[in-house]
Amino acid sequence: MQTKVLKPTPESLALAAEILQKGGLVAFPTETVYGLGADATNAEAAKAIFAAKGRPADNPLIVHISSLSMLPEIVSSVPEAAQKLMNAFWPGPLTIIMPKGKKIPYAVTAGLETVAVRFPVHPDAQAMIERCGLPIAAPSANLSGKPSPTTAAHVFEDMDGRIPLILDGGPCQVGLESTVVDATHGHIILLRPGGVTREMLEEALGEEVALGKGVMEPLADGEKALSPGLKHKHYAPKAEVKVVLGPDDLRAQYILDSAAKDACPCVLCLEGRRGLYPGLTVLSAGNTPEDYAHNLFAALRHADEIGCTQVYAEGLSLEGVGLAVMNRVERAAGFHVIQL
Repeated sequence: MQTKVLKPTPESLALAAEILQKGGLVAFPTETVYGLGADATNAEAAKAIFAAKGRPADNPLIVHISSLSMLPEIVSSVPEAAQKLMNAFWPGPLTIIMPKGKKIPYAVTAGLETVAVRFPVHPDAQAMIERCGLPIAAPSANLSGKPSPTTAAHVFEDMDGRIPLILDGGPCQVGLESTVVDATHGHIILLRPGGVTREMLEEALGEEVALGKGVMEPLADGEKALSPGLKHKHYAPKAEVKVVLGPDDLRAQYILDSAAKDACPCVLCLEGRRGLYPGLTVLSAGNTPEDYAHNLFAALRHADEIGCTQVYAEGLSLEGVGLAVMNRVERAAGFHVIQL
């Protein structure tokens, strides 16, 4: 299969709509990461996503919409707390888990009676969904387990020959997958942190938001994942990743001592800390926690491009977007965390 990479134009959007309506797959940009989309009402199309990614079938997909008018065919009810969050953050990088409607097959929800729904703000994503007239099931457009793609080039690297079309809308703005919350229990549970932070959710709701099981630790064997990004190792480059936490001096000394024993080590850190690691290759995460979120996946992919075998990743505080960054970094490391 030849994979075309096209800028979003009326012609390429029409082609994308035709492919999706026929049960095919299209990669497309969102404000978070690139998605790998298929008709969310077509079980066979959803199964094709899992095949293209090599994704475990027990990992549910997120259904994307382009207007609130699409919601009634996707969910059977909208909980009150979900409505508050929709009013505050849709369209945007927030996914809300609600009771599943009859039109969504279990292949999309991994057998669950709930469905994860998102209304992306990215204009190209909205235009594609609007053009095809279907809700679109879409995980990130990468091979399962690898760092998520934030550019069309990342998608092509993983999906060349596996899908017919990639819409190239440029680099993604947020750089981490959407925040995922469960609204089916009478209160909101945060299952995957993202650009809509825990603090933002709490302000919109006027109450505390609990962290779900598996956010900052692995799920137990046999425990069912309620959200994408919970059960399996994710976001990992070929290089081994270790997260190092602690005071600057202790962390830097540990990394310098450990790196001396590695074949090709590198450090992932904020730009202002570069001077702590003389002689080591530094993958710059930028200047702020928001930069770290935006640059994380591209930096992990770059580690593989330059042949690094070991990535030492600095941690952040769990405030604001730091929680989302640490969720992704610790999963990339398989929860191999060094606390000094």
